[in-house]
Amino acid sequence: VRGPPLAGAFKERPTKPTAFRKFYERGDFPIALEHDTKGNKIAWKVEIEKLDYHYYLPLFFDGLCEMTFPYEFFARQGIHDMLEHGGNKILPVIPQLIIPIKNALSLRNRQVICITLKVLQHLVVSADMVGEALVPYYRQILPVLNIFKNMNGEL
Repeated sequence: VRGPPLAGAFKERPTKPTAFRKFYERGDFPIALEHDTKGNKIAWKVEIEKLDYHYYLPLFFDGLCEMTFPYEFFARQGIHDMLEHGGNKILPVIPQLIIPIKNALSLRNRQVICITLKVLQHLVVSADMVGEALVPYYRQILPVLNIFKNMNGEL
């Protein structure tokens, strides 16, 4: 007699093409890759402060699911740069960021989960009241994290 089959709670989910990739390939982002002595960074073609955060920030968060260069680099660095310069533009966009965050976590890829958690940390400290604004969305974000909470360093 064998036990029941594994449910696959920890199994990685396949990735789907992201809107971020489509927009990047079309050239819709005001960014370019800049090489310097410290490595790669984003060369913004417009001032970050003048970007429409309601439009661009959710698209960059959609790129959290990406695992191939240059998409993953642009998505993560773009989020970092926008959160650094966003100030009071970040808080009104929080509801639009929940679905991309949930999608990234639900891939169950350990690397993507770690990066998404780091982005969430940066998001919370990027502007006042962002942490409080995330509270109503815990029901969407926390279930996947609950699966991995007992991994103890294996993540």
